[in-house]
Amino acid sequence: MSQLNGKTALVTGGTSGIGLATAQRFAAEGAHVFITGRRQAQLDAAVAAIGSRVTGIRADVTVSEDMDRVFEAISARGGGLDVLFANAGGGEFGLLVDLTPEHVSDAFNRNVAGTVFTVQKALPVLNEGASILLAGSTAASNGTPAFSVYAASKAAIRSFGRTWAAELADRGIRVNTLIPGTTETPGLVDLFPDADAARTVIGGMAEGIPMKRVAHPSEIANAALFLASDQSSFMTGGEIFVDGGAEQI
Repeated sequence: MSQLNGKTALVTGGTSGIGLATAQRFAAEGAHVFITGRRQAQLDAAVAAIGSRVTGIRADVTVSEDMDRVFEAISARGGGLDVLFANAGGGEFGLLVDLTPEHVSDAFNRNVAGTVFTVQKALPVLNEGASILLAGSTAASNGTPAFSVYAASKAAIRSFGRTWAAELADRGIRVNTLIPGTTETPGLVDLFPDADAARTVIGGMAEGIPMKRVAHPSEIANAALFLASDQSSFMTGGEIFVDGGAEQI
């Protein structure tokens, strides 16, 4: 279990769901992992769950000063950064007729601007041959009602992955987009008014997936490890769908 032995990784939004599962997997594979989260209690719990080889920093990817502190801490540790998983983000349902400027700006600020400036601020500390993972979504490939703004923000991520892969190739830095399907995370469950509604809707989602179930965060983390490690050394500008076949079959 040493695919990332001696490497340094950053997982933004690493306090729950896919981010936490990925940070746990990276640490188990030998990396020292920096994680960010907006809430101190959740950050402390995540650090405890990961165990050794982790540094938690309270930070919001939409706040420039917060991210400056993150990269100052990485720089101060020495050794640079080998893996960046720009995972932080989120969204809410909203029909076209109900959309507000606040809804649109919040989604694009978190998912688009947050990703852009996380990657930009990482550039000075990224080592040659580093791996950048961007957090995509199957929502960018289909037409889910009431999810248009989130889907559009994730479509932008797919475009960034291709362009940045070309821009950073001369530094040997790889950029790939990880595209999870429906995954049972706190972020998904919280989209619904209560636990019963979440179970009902998520169960319905599972029926529409060829594998007839939703993903566990650890299954997405397995794919993240592949993209982070040398196992994907000849892959850049690409996308990996981990969706139970939902977008493929």
